Amino acid sequence: MAVSTEVPGDERGTLLSFVESQRAALREAARGLTEEQAASRPSASELSLSGLLKHAAECELSWLRMAQQQPNERQRAEGTWGEAFHLVEGESVPDVLAFWDRVAKETEAFIAAVPSLDDGFPLPPAPWFPQDTKVSMRWMLLHLVEEFARHAGHADILRESIDGTRAMG
Repeated sequence: MAVSTEVPGDERGTLLSFVESQRAALREAARGLTEEQAASRPSASELSLSGLLKHAAECELSWLRMAQQQPNERQRAEGTWGEAFHLVEGESVPDVLAFWDRVAKETEAFIAAVPSLDDGFPLPPAPWFPQDTKVSMRWMLLHLVEEFARHAGHADILRESIDGTRAMG
């Protein structure tokens, strides 16, 4: 039976709790694995659990910086795009999780401070965004839920393929 994550009368709190629930699902999929297991690719996909964690953390940072209308200090160029999906020299799962913790806290503080979830920000020019489009803070939070939930499903399959551990079980 699902537990309600609704915060009665608090749309921000409810949305943030859904974002956190999906963050937690991704993180849980990697709990207890070695660095090698987390970096493994046990399916036909190029995805690994450590890569999914890094991608999700950087994705959240990217959306946060767009909403804040600030430069993204981890913006990927075409030549480094693939590094967003796997750990590189000197990176570890604990490092990625600590980075994501900092991003999550910053996201939560930013959302708590915006005057309204209706406040919006422009999407940057990109082939995958409609031209001259703005989205609301609400939309961004829902998009993070969507993004993390999709990858939590990937993470569940990867984890089960690595050692038979099942999500929520």
